[in-house]
Amino acid sequence: MTFEDKIVLITGASSGIGKALAEKLTLKNCRLILCSRNIERLDLDGGNILKLKCDVSRKEEVNAAYNTAIEKFGKIDIAILNSGVGHRMTVGEYNSQYAEETFSVNLLGMVYWIEKLLPDFIKRREGVIAGVSSLADNRGYSGSGFYCASKAAATIMLEGLRVELKPYGVKVITIKPGFVRTPMTDKNEFKMPFLIEPVKAAEIIVKGIEKEKRIIQFPLPTVLMSKFVGILPAGLYEFLTTKINV
Repeated sequence: MTFEDKIVLITGASSGIGKALAEKLTLKNCRLILCSRNIERLDLDGGNILKLKCDVSRKEEVNAAYNTAIEKFGKIDIAILNSGVGHRMTVGEYNSQYAEETFSVNLLGMVYWIEKLLPDFIKRREGVIAGVSSLADNRGYSGSGFYCASKAAATIMLEGLRVELKPYGVKVITIKPGFVRTPMTDKNEFKMPFLIEPVKAAEIIVKGIEKEKRIIQFPLPTVLMSKFVGILPAGLYEFLTTKINV
């Protein structure tokens, strides 16, 4: 698959991976729809770029952004659903507001966009949905339960869609990064192994979409580490993480 002459939607395009993807794709001769709730931070300009204010956790803003994009370009070919948030907290700070925001952005924001995209994708029997999940979808990591749960839900949802949409020619790609240097990870107070820059992440994602990979996961050391942690028996995992967190 090629990005040449395609119309590409990127959510969460004002920083981190989304911004790096937007910058990378300006070199691919495609038209871009860049969405962010902080539209003033969308600093790319040009006739092939449409910038839209869109908080993906608000269904009405997703609907409005979709309608504006269709009015401008007529269709969307590739949707990279990248918006994401995360909150680290201790049990003493347990707060349902964090859960509401995390699930609204990381899961429902993806659902709202897919709901708008699917009728046209199915009718045309083509289109790509690339949803950004995380390698943290495999366990409930201490202090990040809401984030891990939201990403696990996104991964499972995308997997189900991949099966259901195959007969319609619509491709569903799950993107699972490890630690990438972004404003969100900058808040982490722990050492992040194999941390990579957004530019590198964008390069891997673009190549993976071009190769039509079902799952794009990186970097390799973190992928292997997450697979190992994922197969640990629950009791052993809890024992080890308890010792680490003491």
